[in-house]
Amino acid sequence: MRELTEVEMKTMFDKLANYTGRSLTNLISPPSESAPSERYVFRLHESRVYYLKLAIANLAVSVARENLLSLGTCLGKFTKTGKFRLHITALDIIAPHARYKVWIKPNGEMPFLYGGNIVKAHIGRWSEDCPEHQAVVVFSMDDTPLGFGVTARSTAEARRLEPTGITCFRQADVGEYLREEDTLFTT
Repeated sequence: MRELTEVEMKTMFDKLANYTGRSLTNLISPPSESAPSERYVFRLHESRVYYLKLAIANLAVSVARENLLSLGTCLGKFTKTGKFRLHITALDIIAPHARYKVWIKPNGEMPFLYGGNIVKAHIGRWSEDCPEHQAVVVFSMDDTPLGFGVTARSTAEARRLEPTGITCFRQADVGEYLREEDTLFTT
């Protein structure tokens, strides 16, 4: 487990900033009155990036790399080409800080959780002035985070769209925990 390089850090922050916007600084900076050991850090183990407390990261140094499976919350992994891919496990970290949000109706939850895109008929509401091809976090109507994706249309265009038109492309959803349980945490 090691710290991220400058290039890896920039690549990861660019991806996270698509979802969180300016509130990305809340993930990095510690609360003002907390001790330095309460600060959260990003660590790379094999190709995966983990988000954990600094105190736990310091303790993990004493474990051999081949014996360490995972530590903290897995945000995603770097591909062989150097791109960063968010995992569904990052949903709990990015959902409270999301800049743009989409809420889907109860009849649209199951199609989304089975891996489908979101159509206009399933949209309950969404953030105002959301542009096209913008990263969004998907919530149920009772504010439970279900996944994340990219908008296919802007808010204004989607209002004029027919009910079966796709408004949001799915990137990850909590149904992946069941669909990909054999391969989700393998290297």
